[in-house]
Amino acid sequence: MQKTFLLICTIFLFSAPAIAGWDVPVKGMITMVDIGSTTCIPCKMMEPVLKSLRAVYKERAAIVFVDINKHSSASRYFGLNAIPTQIFYDKNGVEQWRHVGFLNQGKAAARLNELLNK
Repeated sequence: MQKTFLLICTIFLFSAPAIAGWDVPVKGMITMVDIGSTTCIPCKMMEPVLKSLRAVYKERAAIVFVDINKHSSASRYFGLNAIPTQIFYDKNGVEQWRHVGFLNQGKAAARLNELLNK
């Protein structure tokens, strides 16, 4: 009985959404998650990239920013070593690609297009 309880608790902890009220990755949609901070320089450089990607991929892909200063559990949940980190998920919520550091719009768009064309 004790082993079953531990297993159930473990499954719950690792399958629960990282951020209360958010569904990350977004169900049924290509998702790019950028995990960073509003205070680090490379993270700040991502802001205009994310804004542009949201406009270009509106209703075709979810572009999500997670601030680790507001959501401290995100670092552990996503298995981060550094920020910013971008994670790309397919429509089934399976991680397809991960990048650490600043990611320019061209490379991010190429990954999104690749996932959209699958």
